[in-house]
Amino acid sequence: MPPPSRETLWPPPQVPRPLSNLGLAETRPPPHFHHRGEGILVAAPHLFSQPKFGSGCQVPSEGGAGMVSPEGRGDTGQSDWPQTRTGANPSREWSGGQHKATYFSRSPGAVHGARCQPTPRMAEAHQAVAFQFTVTPDGVDFQLSREALKHVYLSGINSWKKRLIRIKNGILRGVYPGSPTSWLVVIMATVGSSYCNVDISMGLVCHIQRCLPEGCGPYQTPQTRALLSMAIFSTGVWMTGIFFFRQTLKLLLSYHGWMFEMHGQTSHFTKVWAICVRLLSSRRPMLYSFQTSLPKLPVPSVPATIQRYLESVRPLLDNEEYYRMEMLAKEFQDKTAPRLQKYLVLKSWWATNYVSDWWEEYIYLRGRTPLVVNSNYYVMDFVLVKNTDVQAARLGNIVHAMIMYRRKLDREEIKPVMALGMVPMCSYQMERMFNTTRIPGKKTDVLQHLSDSRHVAVYHKGRFFKVWLYEGSRLLKPRDLEMQFQRILDDPSLPQPGEERLAALTAGGRVEWAQARQAFFGSGKNKASLDAIERAAFFVALDEESHHYDPEDEASLSLYGKALLHGNCYNRWFDKSFTLISFKNGHVGLNTEHAWADAPIIGHLWEFVLGTDTFHLGYTEAGHCIGKSNSMLAPPQRLQWDIPDQCQAVIESSYQVAKALADDVELYCFQFLPFGKGLIKKCRTSPDAFVQIALQLAHFRDRGRFCLTYEASMTRMFREGRTETVRSCTSESTAFVQAMVEGTHMKAHLQNLFRKASEKHQNMYRLAMTGSGIDRHLFCLYVVSKYLGVSSPFLAEVLSEPWRLSTSQIAQFQIRMFDPDQYPNHLGPGGGFGPVADDGYGVSYMIAGENTIFFHVSSKFSSSETNAQRFGNHIRQALLDIADLFQVPKADS
Repeated sequence: MPPPSRETLWPPPQVPRPLSNLGLAETRPPPHFHHRGEGILVAAPHLFSQPKFGSGCQVPSEGGAGMVSPEGRGDTGQSDWPQTRTGANPSREWSGGQHKATYFSRSPGAVHGARCQPTPRMAEAHQAVAFQFTVTPDGVDFQLSREALKHVYLSGINSWKKRLIRIKNGILRGVYPGSPTSWLVVIMATVGSSYCNVDISMGLVCHIQRCLPEGCGPYQTPQTRALLSMAIFSTGVWMTGIFFFRQTLKLLLSYHGWMFEMHGQTSHFTKVWAICVRLLSSRRPMLYSFQTSLPKLPVPSVPATIQRYLESVRPLLDNEEYYRMEMLAKEFQDKTAPRLQKYLVLKSWWATNYVSDWWEEYIYLRGRTPLVVNSNYYVMDFVLVKNTDVQAARLGNIVHAMIMYRRKLDREEIKPVMALGMVPMCSYQMERMFNTTRIPGKKTDVLQHLSDSRHVAVYHKGRFFKVWLYEGSRLLKPRDLEMQFQRILDDPSLPQPGEERLAALTAGGRVEWAQARQAFFGSGKNKASLDAIERAAFFVALDEESHHYDPEDEASLSLYGKALLHGNCYNRWFDKSFTLISFKNGHVGLNTEHAWADAPIIGHLWEFVLGTDTFHLGYTEAGHCIGKSNSMLAPPQRLQWDIPDQCQAVIESSYQVAKALADDVELYCFQFLPFGKGLIKKCRTSPDAFVQIALQLAHFRDRGRFCLTYEASMTRMFREGRTETVRSCTSESTAFVQAMVEGTHMKAHLQNLFRKASEKHQNMYRLAMTGSGIDRHLFCLYVVSKYLGVSSPFLAEVLSEPWRLSTSQIAQFQIRMFDPDQYPNHLGPGGGFGPVADDGYGVSYMIAGENTIFFHVSSKFSSSETNAQRFGNHIRQALLDIADLFQVPKADS
């Protein structure tokens, strides 16, 4: 049985060199989130001047008050209204001798009429008011709004529906592979056997019946007591069966021998294993049904890890250096490692995964360098087809499809990813896809994840907006969302002081952002507006630029990638789980924060969204979303800020830091057309191994030497598994490269060397996928050593080695939204990331179907040794040269 097509992660995690993040004495407790009050009483004059969209409704400054947000917050920072003096005397009279007060509900369902309309029809805005009262000399006149109360009611119903769905899913997930139906079948079988005078319980039902209390209401009759006893017995049998099946499935999933068997040479044992796995996982699973059945990530033995490490560095070191490293490794293995290993094994028994929590904290959240370029990565749109030129329409469909995906995610209706269609992958990373923000801290960041969010935050021309996704309990249709985004595009208002470059804070240093957040965003309108962004489902950037891929202009794809990777450094909110970027010509893309999950997770969402947009939602002939918009919807909400000069200075400083990083990135993206996966398979080798060996050849031609090479692999066959490193520069691959460069060897000899290198690479990534990698084990041993205060020269040197070539294959077709053979041009080129080392390269690639490969190559202009376009050209030539060894005909380039 062949190994599955490997699901990889890109970009590879950015391991700090040295690991300065591991200040293990520094800890930070998780934040506690407090809810605000249920509402606020706001005084407002009876007569309003004409409202103006974009600048807020105008109210007299004397005695007026800011409008409460739809969530019921009293801060004027989230309002369309300008802030005015609060605390007016309720008995004061305006013209007409009246004073009107309004109570706004906190429920998100009461938001949709409470915003200022672009026309002066204030009656529509008042529909969202839960109740009003007018104080006159004759008394108090109360007025209730049926529309607002209806929204409050619908919002409450929607909230309870979600809770019930979660409870139901929790029960169904908890009893998988059992079901309520199977429980009833077991009860009926027990009762039926009793009526046939067959005691299948072997006396246990009678024993349970004797133990039931006597004289209590429902147990008075013998028949009732007998039925209850049989129900208890049946439930016990049913639960025991579920436990047995789960443990059996976990045991079966712990077997990975099938991955190491050659194609067409499947053993009888593996065939029996495959039948058993299919039987135990045949019932339709929900997204998290297999979580408790997945095995834990095993801790490799220290000798095996050290042996594989020494083997991986042998082609990079001369004899003297290698001998020194051998001595360091032997000293570590004999003296320090046994103690560290015991603690690590103990953690593996206690924790769900002995790597993932430390990896998230010390590699990602404790990193103090900017996220832009260093950590965040980008994802591209379909580039060979275009659905519409209308920016707002494309965004309306994309956002609607994303919320559809989120609804499926909440209901666990998404099918778990299965290798070979039967081996489940861990799905826990999907939990934090939406409603998640990375909150900066002085020593470490934290991930804030909310159970729900009913709005998105939008940036356009230096202004921030809040766009609601629901009307009551109903998700807005694509045409309604198009209208809301078009309102933002048409809004002529100008940015407030300090607002335009505010997001640069998320692109600069983490310590500076944490200090600024604490100093300037802890209260008032700034806190309210920042909450609106951080509590959004995700962030949307409406760009004024147009980007696309023109096959006749190769630079166009690179410019598109640069715009997604960093933009202008202040039009992306780099802390959000992902930023959806919309260009003026209708193309879209993503900029994704890395700490919460790895790239295949966001890739799963992106495949669903692009497929839904193209093949399910569609557009009119004019390029607009299908359907009719509801013009009565309240317009988007302009966020309000009060940014002092000191904060603006910090924003400018962060912007300059981020701009220097962005300007230093050289990105070269290209489509390789001569061949793809189809031709590589004819060479009887793994497509990933083919490309990786080509990268080794290209790098040697580019730099004249070999380097430590990082390829990201996944460990999601284990519970809460994330990634492992494949060290793809091996003795076998270097032997092949040197023979190719010498140019004096026969083709048969070169083919033999290539096959050895390919087999070695495939074995390396199989070991990585099955928990026998090198780097995560050494990383965790290093963490334990820091906790214990133990010094290890071997670990310190290993974890300070730079990855000058960091690579990753991009996952594709995780969801079959369409037939790629029928729609060959509906291909996304994947995405890319910045270089890990200052004098290194970052390379991601997508083997996009049978006939093409996309590459994303990054380096830094500041390094005199690297050049992304030069390296890209070497990659092209290396692929062609290896293909020529097998004399396989290629398409015209």
